[in-house]
Amino acid sequence: MKKIFLVDDQPIANFITKKLLEVEGFDGEVRDFTDSTEAFEYLSNEDESLIFLDLNMPVMSGWDFLEELQKRNIKHQVIILSSSTSQFDIQKAKLYPDVLQYVVKPMNKQKFLELAGNIDYLKVS
Repeated sequence: MKKIFLVDDQPIANFITKKLLEVEGFDGEVRDFTDSTEAFEYLSNEDESLIFLDLNMPVMSGWDFLEELQKRNIKHQVIILSSSTSQFDIQKAKLYPDVLQYVVKPMNKQKFLELAGNIDYLKVS
């Protein structure tokens, strides 16, 4: 079964993404986390899945999260979903091989449909 994990310290951001997945027919499991450290520990024991990851979070930032995934050789596909429009952040994201896409918040239907068109994991069967 396909699983998607939403990691964002803002519950409303997770809610919006979860609703878009639901409305667009994603039938896999969707689990959200507002605590990135808790999310990392949970995902350390999961098979490869898709993560929507915020960058600016307390305790463990999205960058820290990506570094730990790499350091521990934990494989997940990642879509960065951030409010940052910084070209530095967008370019830095490209340095991580597991990052599929960088999306600027807020998530909306148009952005989601573009993602779904480019990422097989999101395609509805």
